[in-house]
Amino acid sequence: MKIKKNTVQNVITYLIVIAAFVLCQWLISSGRMTRSLKGQMIPICVYVVMAISLNLVVGISGELSLGHAGFMSIGAFSGAIASAWLLGGFHMENEGIRLLLSMIVGGVFAGIAGVLIGVPVLRLRGDYLAIVTLAFGEIIRNVLNCLYFSLDGSRLHVSFNNPNIPGTILVNGPAGATGIVKIATFTAGFVLILFTLLVVLNLVNSRSGRAIMATRDNRIAAEAMGINVTKYKMMAFVTAAVLAGMAGALYGLNFSAVTASKFKFDTSILVLVFVVLGGIGNIRGSIIAATLLTVLPELLRAFSDYRMLVYAIVLILVMLATNNPSMRSLYARFLPKDKTPAPAKGGTET
Repeated sequence: MKIKKNTVQNVITYLIVIAAFVLCQWLISSGRMTRSLKGQMIPICVYVVMAISLNLVVGISGELSLGHAGFMSIGAFSGAIASAWLLGGFHMENEGIRLLLSMIVGGVFAGIAGVLIGVPVLRLRGDYLAIVTLAFGEIIRNVLNCLYFSLDGSRLHVSFNNPNIPGTILVNGPAGATGIVKIATFTAGFVLILFTLLVVLNLVNSRSGRAIMATRDNRIAAEAMGINVTKYKMMAFVTAAVLAGMAGALYGLNFSAVTASKFKFDTSILVLVFVVLGGIGNIRGSIIAATLLTVLPELLRAFSDYRMLVYAIVLILVMLATNNPSMRSLYARFLPKDKTPAPAKGGTET
């Protein structure tokens, strides 16, 4: 019965996403959706994937990561380079296949970065882990500011702090990736959300997911039972990095130019806000929070100069409401947790 209940909740989550996609497509095709909101569709998909993937680290694994935007930036730049290379070097005209391959490349490179960062970082806990992941996120951004890529026929050239390289410039240091052919689509974003849900929900409900949550609830007890804590935390961390890289590739290919400054520390904090407001460990809540908070600044444009002030006040009121015991019980009724019980008292060490 326990497994059946989780399966029903997962199916409801999939149906909510599919219904939202169908509704948005109907609004777009009928001309009922405004131009500004239409432009927000792909960023909404990107931030939903970012929120779900970060929830895997923060909510399921129980580790506070503040460098998630770094993986997104790696995916954005590597995806933009891969798309330009496939088009210019191999003359791949099919935009759908090029977008898919670019997202895969973005996910692979972000996953490699996740492994390189996770090996030393995941041995830390609590505040130390948060500070180090924040530092790595800033290191990634500053390294991207010093990289130059160019395409010469089918050959890629890369240079560090040297713009004098042959061929057509793809990544121009602090100016970022320029001349990107925009091929990102709302449909691709919807498919990426479904893929992310499939990966995360299956991982959470698997044996590995139970081991990850056991290390979160009580690290000492998990180690005593023979669970390799570093291995399972690395699994969650790298999976989240791959998904963030794929979301970054989709995000980068939605613009004609992307700079590293778009992936600063505040982007990681924004995604963390989505996770906290939606409920730590609550996948469905992350989807709803990321959607509403991405659209909210556009809806508040009527307040002109006071738009972000009103936005901040709304965030504070929502936080106060969700931390109210009576409101929290009502909130939990509509957004039940996806088999991710809260950490036991005295469990996780910080």
